[in-house]
Amino acid sequence: MTTRESFRGDEEARQVGASPPGGLLDLLSVSAVVLDDHGRIVFWSPQADDVFGYTAEEALGQYAARLLVHEEHRELVIKLFAEVMGTGASWAGAFPIRHKDGSSRLVEFRNMRLLDDLGDVYALGIAADRAMLERVETELALSERLVSQSPIGVSLLDTELRYLLVNPALERINGIPAADHIGRRPRDVHPLTGIDTMESALRQVLVTGTPLIDQYIVGRTPADPDHDHAWSVSYYRLEGAGGQVIGVANSVVDVTERHRAATEADRARRRLALIADAAARVGTTLEVEQTAHELAKVAVPVLADVAAVDVLDAVLAFRRTGGPHEGPELFRALAMVSDHPTEATAAADKVGGLAAYGPDRLITRCVHTGQPVIVAHTGEEELQRIARDPDAAEAFARAGVHSYLAVPLIAHNEVLGAFDLLRIDNPLPFDEDDAILAGELAARAAVAIDNARWHQSVRNSAETLQRSLLPGRHPRLVGLNVASHYQPAQASCEVGGDWYDIVPLDGDKTALVVGDVMGNGIDAAAAMGRLRTATCAYADLDLAPDEVLHHLDKITRGLEHYIATCLYAVYDPHQGCCRIANAGHLPPALIRAGQHPELLDLPTGAPLGVGGVPFRTSAFDFHPGDRLVLYTDGLVETRHHPIDERLNTLLHVLEGEPRPLKDTCQWLLDSLREPEDHDDVALLIAQAEPITPGP
Repeated sequence: MTTRESFRGDEEARQVGASPPGGLLDLLSVSAVVLDDHGRIVFWSPQADDVFGYTAEEALGQYAARLLVHEEHRELVIKLFAEVMGTGASWAGAFPIRHKDGSSRLVEFRNMRLLDDLGDVYALGIAADRAMLERVETELALSERLVSQSPIGVSLLDTELRYLLVNPALERINGIPAADHIGRRPRDVHPLTGIDTMESALRQVLVTGTPLIDQYIVGRTPADPDHDHAWSVSYYRLEGAGGQVIGVANSVVDVTERHRAATEADRARRRLALIADAAARVGTTLEVEQTAHELAKVAVPVLADVAAVDVLDAVLAFRRTGGPHEGPELFRALAMVSDHPTEATAAADKVGGLAAYGPDRLITRCVHTGQPVIVAHTGEEELQRIARDPDAAEAFARAGVHSYLAVPLIAHNEVLGAFDLLRIDNPLPFDEDDAILAGELAARAAVAIDNARWHQSVRNSAETLQRSLLPGRHPRLVGLNVASHYQPAQASCEVGGDWYDIVPLDGDKTALVVGDVMGNGIDAAAAMGRLRTATCAYADLDLAPDEVLHHLDKITRGLEHYIATCLYAVYDPHQGCCRIANAGHLPPALIRAGQHPELLDLPTGAPLGVGGVPFRTSAFDFHPGDRLVLYTDGLVETRHHPIDERLNTLLHVLEGEPRPLKDTCQWLLDSLREPEDHDDVALLIAQAEPITPGP
């Protein structure tokens, strides 16, 4: 016996037993009537009561033709009865009968001759109401046509989830003949990964009777094993007229196009969201490394599992010239971001490091051609052309790197470097749409990186100029110890205006200067240099502080568009006195030995370059152990606090046991500067010391 025959035998054995009420025979109310050879009714089934209207007591013993047939039909009935009884031939057909209520009803008959063991002959009539029979036949035919011709896949499974019926549409969807479904469960037919969930849903419907409508299933079938399809599946429990559970019906609609459209729409929304996110998050500063990190971070994990930004070292150094390049390239890794720790990140180029790649490497090809490089599926050969060395390629393979994408960073028609993406956990390979999206992100970031590198170059130039114009090593001073610090601004556009100076004068005196040109950039640094040079020249003339400021004011008025604040002080160790004049600058802090710090109360004066406002010289005692703190506004000013509050904070920080002078400079910067403060700072601290007698 074949497997299918064995299944059928088992199924037949399982189904032996009493049938619940409400079956098809009950629905049709099939009745049985037996006549003897004289035409009298000798047997009458209970169902005959419904068909003919008579009870058994009323019918038994009566001649059937007289009781059940109208007079005009009796001759025909008697003739048919005689043929059945005489020849043994069966007769089937519809015939009008007389109901007990006097009406005529069309009844479907099946008549046949019966013989008992005594040789007596009887006639058996099986009858059913023709109208009911036609309705059932129509419904069955309609159901069969609907199922067989429906474009919707339909199947019927029994209570053991074995296929009983599969229509042609489902046969085409599954790519498996209907006959190969029958008697098998879904898991025996479908290779879908979610088959356990599907069978669980079918059992749930069988138990609860609650339909499950429009359940989405995505997968592949033998009908199209190379492409994913989506189906909308619904499950319904089928019950007989008496409420017995027959099984579960399953309808399947192929919604692949709708699914693809929805997937593409969702993908487009995510792309737009990613681009909007990049617009807000990339290029927030004028720092090259920070901008590169922002680009890599915005791509993970939406677009890639690992993202890196590599810029040509020659571009960062402004050595690269236009035109095609054929040879190897030296890249500097500016950023790398991973969605989670992976061996691939350890194998990638270290951030800040340099790596040389030959012309055969994929990243080099990307920057040489200025075109994206897509590797949908990375094999051993491709990984060798992606990773920095064979060991790194093996690490990429172990980590599960299966797809690679590199897009060029192009700004103002110059290729700056490449934006590299790896997929590990994301199972989809990179495609052209991903390359377009990555290119959009790279284009926006490249402009920001290009701006940042130019600003960084300007900042470096301004800072270099600024530092070159400030004093070098401190001179040897009599009765005075000094410490200084210059903190450049974080942004290139804010470098350049602050300065300090320490000028030895005749008679062991020392001039202390702190100033701030109100401007920024290289021009401000140059203006500061001119003022510092002039200050040194006037200091040598042994002029009073207010006179020095008066001359500096004239010079500043000659500097177009610039004004400056300045404190100029002269300390005489032999007199223990310090004379000072102020041109619109913040007051210095005086710390006398054993006393609380205080701000010197000086005439403010007008900034240099305003003109027409006199300056005044003030004097105060300055003895060994006393300290004078001169600073520019970058030390105390913020965007969120009043200046008086910040000056009080300065005095509070200066409280307590004095620190060494150099440590005090860094202590003040650490205590008062905040990460978002971008102004530069010049700081000068002087402490009076006892005069050491000469030899």
